[in-house]
Amino acid sequence: MGSDFWFGIEVFLNGLMAGVLYSLVALGFVLIFKASGIFNYAQGVLALFAAMTLVGLQKGQVPFAHLVNALFGTKIYYFGWELPSILAIFLTAGVMVLLAIVVERYILRHLVNQPDIILFMATIGLAYFMEGLGDLMWNSEIKKLDVGIPQGGILWIEQQTAFLGGDNFYGLYLDRLDIYAMFLAAILVLSLVTFSQYTKIGRALRAVADDHQAALSVGISLRFIWVVVWSIAGIVALVAGIMWGAKSGVQFSLSLVALKALPVLMLGGFTSIPGAIIGGLIIGVGEKMFEFLIGEPFLGGATENWFAYMLALLFLVFRPQGLFGEKIIERV
Repeated sequence: MGSDFWFGIEVFLNGLMAGVLYSLVALGFVLIFKASGIFNYAQGVLALFAAMTLVGLQKGQVPFAHLVNALFGTKIYYFGWELPSILAIFLTAGVMVLLAIVVERYILRHLVNQPDIILFMATIGLAYFMEGLGDLMWNSEIKKLDVGIPQGGILWIEQQTAFLGGDNFYGLYLDRLDIYAMFLAAILVLSLVTFSQYTKIGRALRAVADDHQAALSVGISLRFIWVVVWSIAGIVALVAGIMWGAKSGVQFSLSLVALKALPVLMLGGFTSIPGAIIGGLIIGVGEKMFEFLIGEPFLGGATENWFAYMLALLFLVFRPQGLFGEKIIERV
């Protein structure tokens, strides 16, 4: 087999890795949709906000420094110390839990039993508010995120596979960061599926998603459930923000990763945690292989920008609930 075949294998494997990163963002959407029936438009901004907070805590940056300096005439931007990555991650997770409490108290509590479109519009407002809050707290400069996860190709794999494709092939290139993300996503999915299916709180989440009033009537605290699910979604967003931020830097475009999660959800289903992973893998592999086999040779390239949305459109036409989503039949 020639070098083209092994280049195709490399593209396939890297597509799987990219799909895992898409799935990490999609998981947050699924969690909140399963528990509350809300499509959380702010999930991508949650990942951006978590990554910005993590970098700010790591570097000892003063929150709202520009605002404080403008008000008091000071020029203080850093505390003069730096935090270890592990401690900064735990503190950021605490910030995301605190954010979940604030969202429940000042937004969700007032929207119980409101139409879905009202809840959706509320998350759009939340997204823009958090985006502005993140810029105000930590400034809008592009930041480098380093939590000690190694990056770059694995030399041993390249050396061991260099002979496969002849003189024009130099071995399979697999990024260490993508491999770490794959294992982390697997652990997250197993944990979330176990939590959702086999714990009392997990069953309460599904009850709340089915009917808010019915859940309240049997003694389920809607406020507590929403705090729990938004906290979990915030921590998942933190994981996604770490992986994407380490890969491409912490910048505004990180929030736009949520747009690529939409086709993932349409393929896997809005209510399926395993579906988010499978959908991400399909999108990741599909866009890479389509670009390699058809896009670059015949269409001039750049097909990765639209392939996922075209595939999602086909699913909307022929299977709108996705591969693993629940088919909803309403009597009229």
